[in-house]
Amino acid sequence: MSLVAPVNNGQVNISETSQETEKKTGSALDKDDFLMLLVTQMKYQDPLEPESNTEYVAQLAQFSSLEQMQNLNSTATNTSAYTLVGKQVRIIETSNTGAENEVQGMVEYVKMENGKPYVSVNGEMYSYDDIVEVIDESYLISQYVPSVKQQEITYLHHDPQNVQITGINMGSNGYEATGVAVALMAEDGTTTKINSDKMSYKNGVLTIHKSAFANLPAGKYVVGIGFDDQNKTVDYQSVTLTIKGSVESEETVKNEGAAKGEKTGNSEENKQA
Repeated sequence: MSLVAPVNNGQVNISETSQETEKKTGSALDKDDFLMLLVTQMKYQDPLEPESNTEYVAQLAQFSSLEQMQNLNSTATNTSAYTLVGKQVRIIETSNTGAENEVQGMVEYVKMENGKPYVSVNGEMYSYDDIVEVIDESYLISQYVPSVKQQEITYLHHDPQNVQITGINMGSNGYEATGVAVALMAEDGTTTKINSDKMSYKNGVLTIHKSAFANLPAGKYVVGIGFDDQNKTVDYQSVTLTIKGSVESEETVKNEGAAKGEKTGNSEENKQA
């Protein structure tokens, strides 16, 4: 395929049209560049060896195919942009100086400018191309609602102590809780609710008074923690409780203590007698 440019005084005369074909050196060619190259080729073809009509038809077919693919790509991009309305996105916008501005929020609406989609987030317009992440709403909420750290706790009947559940997050970003409720589920399905007057919360730690476990038999329990946030979050998976010893052993200690006291009292009476 030959291209011929006019020669004046021994110098090749490159027209402004041919110069424009080099304006995007190093960048991707679009359909306008392809058409410009085709026109330039036709303009400067060698009259002694002209291109055949078949070649031009083949190139026009390629041009038509390229145009259709670009139109299809543009339509797909625009459609994708419209589906983001109402969804949470993360945007990283790069300024002319190279500084990055990160924004996260819900897409309020989509607007087309010069054939390109722009999204409105927090009242500002951003290019669709600057969107780096689309965040599922349920996943986002799960990051804000109250939660409890995975843990196992133990209560001993023969050495009763207050029980502490640590790593409690009361929520954030409008999903905060102000209070908690606790229930214990035994392996046989029996449920025991802990009275609020036996619990106290401070700095991520929930303390349950030892008296709340005094009459519970030994075994493993699932600790259900309910929050009063707007989602009424309940966690039945993070905390397990193991109670060791027996309730009878405590009663035995009390009875032995009482019996010992009676015996001591009787001894004193006998001495006095």
